[in-house]
Amino acid sequence: MVYITRALVEVLCNLASDAEPNQVTTGVSVSPARYLEGAWDLPPETPVFTDFYFPTDRNSVNAVFGVDLATPARSAEGRFVSHPTGELQVTKRDDLSQVIFVAVPPWTSDGASFAAFDRFGSRRELEIVDAAPPELSPSGDDG
Repeated sequence: MVYITRALVEVLCNLASDAEPNQVTTGVSVSPARYLEGAWDLPPETPVFTDFYFPTDRNSVNAVFGVDLATPARSAEGRFVSHPTGELQVTKRDDLSQVIFVAVPPWTSDGASFAAFDRFGSRRELEIVDAAPPELSPSGDDG
């Protein structure tokens, strides 16, 4: 099972919609469920995708080798890829990761437009959770 917050799905779909007809690809990362408000029914160590990295323009090195060198591999546990004119599946041109989220128009969170896959292209069971990181204080810490 792959868990992702509803807010992250909405942001990723908005990024894809704004970039259309171009493709968007970016790293996504997880937080343990224990740090999320609203994820009380999940075990505390459950990884939930909560954050993304702002997409950067693909430079020539990325285009030649097909690898996103802008985001350190250890800091992104997954990838998001939009396919504005394609099918809801992983393609040979997608940057591979342990978990790959793919979205297609009409850019909604339903199973016909947004799905999770493993690095081999097999569809993973996806649960969208209504959870969020705790509000930060104005000083930037959560205390």
